Amino acid sequence: MNSIRLLTVTLLLGVISFIGFSSARAELVEGRDYTVLPHPQTTESGKNIEVLEFFWYGCPHCYDLHPHIKTWLKKIPKDVSFRYVPAIFRSSWIPGLKTFYAMEALGERDKLHDKVYEAIHTDKVDLTKDEVLFDWIAKQGIDRQKFIDAYNSFSVQNQVARSTQISKDYNLSGVPTVVVDGRYLTSGRMGGTPQDTIKILDELIEKVRKERLKK
Repeated sequence: MNSIRLLTVTLLLGVISFIGFSSARAELVEGRDYTVLPHPQTTESGKNIEVLEFFWYGCPHCYDLHPHIKTWLKKIPKDVSFRYVPAIFRSSWIPGLKTFYAMEALGERDKLHDKVYEAIHTDKVDLTKDEVLFDWIAKQGIDRQKFIDAYNSFSVQNQVARSTQISKDYNLSGVPTVVVDGRYLTSGRMGGTPQDTIKILDELIEKVRKERLKK
């Protein structure tokens, strides 16, 4: 009988400890779940809470997070605005940036964004090589020459330069990185799984809402 009681008490203590740990883990903690940018950045979303996802098409973690971002976007709150921002840490990333901005210039980004990820990570197509990229673009039903013109345009070059500066301004150390309200930053490494990253994203948005109500 004493052995049964001892086992029962041990199990109860284990459950209580687990509940306590889970509750503590559920709280948003600076330094563990997110960091505060040393220099807050100006947002472009007006009254809405701005969410930016910094990514690189060649990043496997960005590829893993992408479907979760897409699902989240289907139910994005009305007071939140979202924008993809291609990041850059080295010159080998430039083709990906130019591809993104060229697709955007032609109004084809929404159509091709997912397909670029799939081509790179599933089909193993090397889209960093211009001729391979241009041939692939043509196969997607996009005018090859129009894409080439956009890809090499002064406007796209300017946007690549701007992304380079933005990557520095936001103090990025890797991708994917999600920034909320120009102040709070979380990454795939901090979030753990893609699901955790989305959970932290929602919690940061709620944090911003509460802070705005206090003003």
